[in-house]
Amino acid sequence: MRKATISRKTAETGIEVEINLDGTGRYDCRTGVGFFDHMLDQLARHSLIDITVRAEGDLHVDDHHTVEDTGIALGQALVKALGDKKGIRRYGHFGLAMDDTQVAAALDLSARPYLVWNVDFPSQKIGTFDTELVREFFQALSTHGGITLHVDRLHGINSHHIAEASFKAVARALREAVEPDPRMAGVLPSTKGAL
Repeated sequence: MRKATISRKTAETGIEVEINLDGTGRYDCRTGVGFFDHMLDQLARHSLIDITVRAEGDLHVDDHHTVEDTGIALGQALVKALGDKKGIRRYGHFGLAMDDTQVAAALDLSARPYLVWNVDFPSQKIGTFDTELVREFFQALSTHGGITLHVDRLHGINSHHIAEASFKAVARALREAVEPDPRMAGVLPSTKGAL
C-alpha cells in the first residue's frame, strides 16, 4: 500500500499528514487557514491522492509557518509513500486553464529538489492570505519531496484563479508522475539504478 503518515512538531507548528497515493482524491484538511485548506482540497481532488492534514500553528504571528511546515510534511509523506519508486511514471506535466488563467506545471520525482517559479500575482492578498505563501508551500513541497518542479503562469489577472490553477496544475502533474506504469512494473524509471 502506497500510504504514509507524517507527524512534524516544532516550536511554531504541529502538523499531522496522512496520504494515500492510490486514493480517490478524498480530502480532509484543517490548518486554520481557510484559503490554504481550499487549495489543499484542490491538490487532493485533482491528484487523486487522499490527503488528511491537521495543523496547529502560530497563526497569531501569521500564516507563514503553518503553510511552509505543511508543505514540508506533505513532501516527506510523498517520499515515504513512494518508497523505492519502482514502477512509477516519474514525470508529469499538465497545462490547466481556469477562467482568465492558464498555468503549466511540469515535474520529475527525481530526488533532486529544484523549484522554478514563474508565477506572479497582481495582488498581495487573497482575502487575508498572503499570495507569496503559494510559492513558499511549493518550495517546501519540492525540497522535502525531492521534486524538480516548474510552474509557469502563462496568463492570469485574478489572484485567486492564479493560485488555484497553480495547485490544480501541480496536482494533475503529480497524479501522472505517481501513477504505476504498466509497461514498467517493478522497474526503476532511471538508468542510474537509484532515484
